[in-house]
Amino acid sequence: MMKKALIITYYWPPAGGSGVQRWLKFVKYFRDFGIEPVVYTVENPKYPILDESLAKDIPQGIEVLRLPIWEPNNLFAFFGKKKTESAGFINPNPSFFGKMLQYIRANYFIPDARKFWVKPSTVYLKKYLKSNNIDVVITTGPPHSMHLIGLNLKKELNIKWIADFRDPWTEIDYFQQLPLTNKAVEQHHFLENKVLKNADAVLVVGKTMRENFSAFNSNVITVTNGFDEEFGDTIAELDPKFTMTHIGLMNADRNPQMLWEVLSEIVLENQEFAADFELKLIGKSDASVIADISRFQLSKNVQIIDYVTHDKVVEFQKKSQVLLLIVNNVPSAKGIITGKIFEYLMAKRPILAIAPTNGDLAEIIKETEGGLVVDFDDKQTLKLAMLNLYAKFKQGNLTADSKNIAQFHRKELTKKVSELIFKITE
Repeated sequence: MMKKALIITYYWPPAGGSGVQRWLKFVKYFRDFGIEPVVYTVENPKYPILDESLAKDIPQGIEVLRLPIWEPNNLFAFFGKKKTESAGFINPNPSFFGKMLQYIRANYFIPDARKFWVKPSTVYLKKYLKSNNIDVVITTGPPHSMHLIGLNLKKELNIKWIADFRDPWTEIDYFQQLPLTNKAVEQHHFLENKVLKNADAVLVVGKTMRENFSAFNSNVITVTNGFDEEFGDTIAELDPKFTMTHIGLMNADRNPQMLWEVLSEIVLENQEFAADFELKLIGKSDASVIADISRFQLSKNVQIIDYVTHDKVVEFQKKSQVLLLIVNNVPSAKGIITGKIFEYLMAKRPILAIAPTNGDLAEIIKETEGGLVVDFDDKQTLKLAMLNLYAKFKQGNLTADSKNIAQFHRKELTKKVSELIFKITE
């Protein structure tokens, strides 16, 4: 018997970037496992990144419900902050007005600036659910306001509800940087705990988050992110230069000072390396990153590409000699699993990660034999790893053969989510 799932998400095509892909891909494959999806999203979103190419993954004939949203971010543009700027970039040196705006956003828009969509969405969806047969409501955050919609519907209609955390709430990498009052911190924790305790199931992307959330809910399930390309695709011709490619945001917390130092040293010591090496940063890079690249005299070796469509991202990954992965150097780093790791594994190119060697990400790389993880302050190991990769490149045997990665295909992951839906709606 077919089950019907209502997915509440802020990010939906034409949104680009990583936030949209998890549930877009689940929706893509749900019908294969007896789930009919209905998507509820915003009518007038202000997405940081657009990617029209992702629309091809929306299954034909699915119902998409939309409701307008009022976003206070629109007002912030008048004070010099782009209204579409990603939350991952927090200005470390704001102007006076910038400080005021950061304070207001942090303490008056809890859990986030989409909070004004919660009440109208609750009213709209209560009416919809009363006249349509829906078996389960699924909310995905961030923005975590989506979970408050699910919480309201659970309380008022007692419908089955799954809360999906693509990223943590109070443990997210930039939470500690926000100018939060003690009262605001308490409010965030209060709302987070309320969501966790009332959901029928909680989905998370990694082991550390599952362990943290299990104190509040006995039904916390790990379903990682993944990749959606098929095996057996034509093998891309590798870049002729010794290329290293990083996909995604490179914000201030992800600015790898140790890497710039190592690369600067090798470039000065080895003229051949200096001629062969090229680093490609694909995605938005913080001003501090660009400044450090210049300061370490690496500008000639670095190509910065603001954004490309997801199709092009896959091409870059498959052609690159090495794939670079940087985890934010923050207190919660152990639990960070960047979504790009799974597509890196699919590309079957050697991965060099700078991340906690005892973290969730390191565990995945070790299990799949996908590459090497170097700790944040282990400069000697990083330099040796870089020289070793370069030596293999020069010898023509720089290869990778990632193992056990079929489990991370989006279709396999959708199967796990579908099994959970059937289990909680029996």
